[in-house]
Amino acid sequence: MQPEPDLEALMVRYQQGDSPAASALIHRVSPLLHRFFLVEFVSRRYADDLLQETWLRIHEVRHTYRPGERVMPWLYAIARNVRVDHYRRTRRVTDREQQVEKLPETAAPRGGADRAPDLETLLAALPESQREVIAMLKIAGMSLEEVARATSSSVGSVKQKAHRAYEKLRAKFDER
Repeated sequence: MQPEPDLEALMVRYQQGDSPAASALIHRVSPLLHRFFLVEFVSRRYADDLLQETWLRIHEVRHTYRPGERVMPWLYAIARNVRVDHYRRTRRVTDREQQVEKLPETAAPRGGADRAPDLETLLAALPESQREVIAMLKIAGMSLEEVARATSSSVGSVKQKAHRAYEKLRAKFDER
């Protein structure tokens, strides 16, 4: 990942209507945001939709970014809110709809039993709040303070969620 000051400069230029800066920001940050959505076990199609919706929301509220502040926590907070809105919207729809017919979902086996589990499999065992913290800390490389800001929680709460997630992951490895 490129140094954060470059992202801050791109964001300020984007606020001022610089199209090349907007394109550069989108190309640099989109893979991180897309992975953030994929880690939350959203299908690839939904991850693409959420990424697009996130950029639309960022465009609408770009004037609220304060120059000099870190860009990534601001962007992740928006992405998190988009994901929560999507979850609520989906939940409302599924609560009101009745399934006429359920199709069995069969997954293709992923290699032998001796193979180490992939990241998605490991994180599947964690509650959503812990998955989110681990994704921001370890995948996106954010600091504790940035994660706290992005999730609207305290640094202590982020530390606690990360610690509990690590304990659960260690227990999973010990089982194997």
